[in-house]
Amino acid sequence: MSYIGSKPADAVLETDDITDGVITTSKLADNSVTTAKTSYQDAPFRNIIINGSMDIAQRGTSATGLGNNDSGYHTVDRFKFVENNAPTCEFTQTQSTDVPSGQGFAKSLKMDCTTAQTSLAGDDFIYMATNIEGQNLQYLKKGTSSAESLTLSFWVKSNKTGTYIFEIIDRDNSRAISKSYTISSASTWEKKTITLDGDTTGTLDNDNGQSFEVIFWLLAGANFQSGTLQTSWGSRTTTNDAVGQVNLADSTSNEWYITGVQLEAGEVASDFEFLPHDVNLQRCQRYYHEQGRTTTGNNYEGFCTITAYSGTASRGIFYLPTTMRSIPSFSSNGNFALVGGSAGSVTNITLADGGGNPAVSLNITASGMTAGDGFQLRSDNDADAFLAFDAEL
Repeated sequence: MSYIGSKPADAVLETDDITDGVITTSKLADNSVTTAKTSYQDAPFRNIIINGSMDIAQRGTSATGLGNNDSGYHTVDRFKFVENNAPTCEFTQTQSTDVPSGQGFAKSLKMDCTTAQTSLAGDDFIYMATNIEGQNLQYLKKGTSSAESLTLSFWVKSNKTGTYIFEIIDRDNSRAISKSYTISSASTWEKKTITLDGDTTGTLDNDNGQSFEVIFWLLAGANFQSGTLQTSWGSRTTTNDAVGQVNLADSTSNEWYITGVQLEAGEVASDFEFLPHDVNLQRCQRYYHEQGRTTTGNNYEGFCTITAYSGTASRGIFYLPTTMRSIPSFSSNGNFALVGGSAGSVTNITLADGGGNPAVSLNITASGMTAGDGFQLRSDNDADAFLAFDAEL
């Protein structure tokens, strides 16, 4: 906008001061208002990635010996270690405090090679991935002529310089797009920004299933990089997935860090969207909730009240902190006891009646109970005891 005389001071010209109809389309310079300048840049919850700041790690802060048959979630919530073909290399995964200076981050995810594998079999691969529900992606309008572009931004550091691959796989339609990024300076935090065109083919399911798998490749055998890197959306061909990817497992000195992962609609990377800790935690608990162990470190933590219906069987209701993505699977670890009567040690805990969500019904087996008596389920002098509820994609 041009001015006759001095430019008005910031905030002097307010919306109420402008008469309706004064600013018209004909008075705006061509291209002065663009989609990139108006859409999503300040929208709340614009980051498609949950826990991109790596702050939440309900399962613990370190996992060792990750390699052969170790696909799964181990430390930082929402980021999954994925391997194929039982590679012989091994990694330690850590929630690290090594972060880029002055950016507001407190944690990063670290992958440290502890057993090297200099020669990869054709089907070997390892990557880190986060999975996104289809119902959280509908505003991207994928599969239509109005499909939104996407911009990824993140901070990364490694002593292993060279080419790395980022990929999104559309699991609903078997489509994919891959982009390379380069780590140029060894052991130096670098910010990367990658823009992806919108995909006008293949609508996403509007449900709680996996639609996008967002992937950071760490190593890939020839069967995943013998083609041509698929830098535009198209039907997925595995030989095009990770062309040019370095082998992070070729030396036990290799390590790789990442934090500040943000994926958003539009062609511009906005500042990382920091969420309050409680909000970030609750979003992670939609997929996994663990009570005990890492949450309090209490040797005698109470979990829920229960009622006996025979001398050895009882039932209780455990209230989840949020509604999970689906009825969760259940596991427990450690020593448990019942408080409030003469019952013996707990010998088994299982889901009852198919579970429940967000109120979960548990069956608890112990000796010495009397039908009708009430108890509290708690850990039995065991700071590592926990209950875990899993609804991960």
